[in-house]
Amino acid sequence: MQKMVIINHDKCTGCRQCELVCSVKHTGASNPSRSRISVVKWEGEGFYLPMLCQQCQEPACMAVCPKDAISRDEKLGRVVVDYDLCIGCEMCVAACPFGGMGIDTVEKKVIKCNLCDGKPICVRFCKSEALEYADASIVNLKKKRVAAEKFSDLMRKFV
Repeated sequence: MQKMVIINHDKCTGCRQCELVCSVKHTGASNPSRSRISVVKWEGEGFYLPMLCQQCQEPACMAVCPKDAISRDEKLGRVVVDYDLCIGCEMCVAACPFGGMGIDTVEKKVIKCNLCDGKPICVRFCKSEALEYADASIVNLKKKRVAAEKFSDLMRKFV
């Protein structure tokens, strides 16, 4: 069973607690710019969107890596970077359509969510419960339901 972090942007308050706990866990420093999750804010609209690696089935980051430094860990269903092979070309950062890859400017290396070895700290500390660690099939079911509702709403306009 593959699990992933599900984001419910309607619940996100933009507090950025997820960024802080992620950076502390992975770097020992409270520095959101070194976090594996990033909250994109549209203050005027009151809209906040946490962004992180979607652990894609066919990752663009893996496809473009010239050194095969990115691979899938089948046990946890996550995409991981092998820093012994990574040359820091940052092609993976440019290729990710979800903004899930970043750059740690202090350590000069690419970074991405590794699901905290199956216990994502961002989920645990999200007070608004905007983040959930759940079975990927639930995510797909929710996406299908939302798409069906949007299609149904659209069809009502034409009837």
